[in-house]
Amino acid sequence: MTSPITNIPIPAVLEISAGSLYRLEPVFERHGFKKVLFLFDKFTYEELSEKVLQSFSGVKAQGELLDTSMDIHGLIKKAFSMETYDAVTAVGGGAVIDQGKYIAFSRAIPFISMPTSASNDGFASSNSSLIVDGKKTTVPAKVPYGIVADLDIIQRAPKKFILAGIGDLMSNITALYDWDFEDRRGVSQVNAFAAMLSKKAVNSFIRTPMGDITHPTFLKELVSSLTMGGVATVISGSSAPISGSEHLISHALDKHAEHKEMHGIQIGISTYIMAHVQNHRAERMHKVFSRTGFFDYVQSLHLTKDDFRQAIKRSPDMKPHRWTYLHEETYRTRALEFLESDPMLQQILK
Repeated sequence: MTSPITNIPIPAVLEISAGSLYRLEPVFERHGFKKVLFLFDKFTYEELSEKVLQSFSGVKAQGELLDTSMDIHGLIKKAFSMETYDAVTAVGGGAVIDQGKYIAFSRAIPFISMPTSASNDGFASSNSSLIVDGKKTTVPAKVPYGIVADLDIIQRAPKKFILAGIGDLMSNITALYDWDFEDRRGVSQVNAFAAMLSKKAVNSFIRTPMGDITHPTFLKELVSSLTMGGVATVISGSSAPISGSEHLISHALDKHAEHKEMHGIQIGISTYIMAHVQNHRAERMHKVFSRTGFFDYVQSLHLTKDDFRQAIKRSPDMKPHRWTYLHEETYRTRALEFLESDPMLQQILK
């Protein structure tokens, strides 16, 4: 008896190029989108919305400023009170993209993700981070029908957003090692294709010249690799290909730390720690974070060793159903010892 063919949703539209945000009409017409809703956050509404909407003539494009403070109940109400559209598009940062994705998911219509920075892989994932009962919660949504990344706009974003994206992408390395660790202990089962895609994504990025992180070639590779990571989660049905022990540290920081930073920045530091705990590609990790200026940027922040110390101790509680390296005391002890002894961490953490 043959196994059934696996069908997975992947983006049908993928445009990663300079000026792509203003060349959308032919793309929409090709996919039969005659009426499209554009959702903007405050910045993109003020800076980009007029030019974007004016770039259409045949397709009916309507724009709206979305209140990104809405919780999940407000988004559901919004979804079912709005008109019918052929597609919903969100232009901006992570909040408006997550909310737009969930609105489209609720109405079962295609969603086009248009990130204005490459700070994490959320623009390509099948989940949304939303406010549920007053807390940020990851909820199921749907992988975007399309992803449009305008490199001109992403290039103009503050460098910290690019550095955050680098940190988030590099976590594929430690996450995959954690996934294999779980598999060997019978807690999880590695999907070989998802793991391969996640690994290829980060390896392709690592080979990119890193002298200028705002160079279009570098940014295209970063966005493409983050996109592949998002697709890997769809294949596996979980976040395991791109999220492991390093994410648990970041979640604990979000929950308990006095000084918090962008998701990708926290992830990058945690990934550096876990690469040494796992004794896997730690030297490569150091080179990437040094060459891109990631370490230099972190040193300018006010992140503390004590916050990371507490986050490492609390990390298993973040996802008790998983079994990463940090779920075992031996490796938590190793992480804590590395936190106190590594010269780079002494330099960048207060």
